[in-house]
Amino acid sequence: MTIATRNIIAVLALAVGPILGCKDRAPSGTAAPAASGGATITAEARAEATQIFSLRCTPCHGPTGAGDGPASASLSPRPRNFHDATWQSSVTDEHIERIVQYGGAAVGKSPTMPANPDLNDRPAVVAALREHVRSFRQ
Repeated sequence: MTIATRNIIAVLALAVGPILGCKDRAPSGTAAPAASGGATITAEARAEATQIFSLRCTPCHGPTGAGDGPASASLSPRPRNFHDATWQSSVTDEHIERIVQYGGAAVGKSPTMPANPDLNDRPAVVAALREHVRSFRQ
């Protein structure tokens, strides 16, 4: 694959974010509040989180969270592999929730990880997404 092709794929992957409901990130350097705030995760929130993961996260992180989605090859850095036990033990639940809501740039990580501000008023869904990410732990 040529560099030009990889760049086109990367641009397309970033363009898909708004279509899938991923919108603007929190401004860089902005302290993002914890998402769940102790929210109770309901069956409905889990079902919605599973659907959101499938639609928004799978293109980059892959269906099993291994960082091998169809858009991952063109991204630098590569998307996080959620199976990585070292990473799983090194991050807090709050950190995962911040990334889900505010994107990578909000926590000093890759700006290619888009924010999901439509989830700001849905703490149970954010907590369920965090739980989903944690379920890949090995």
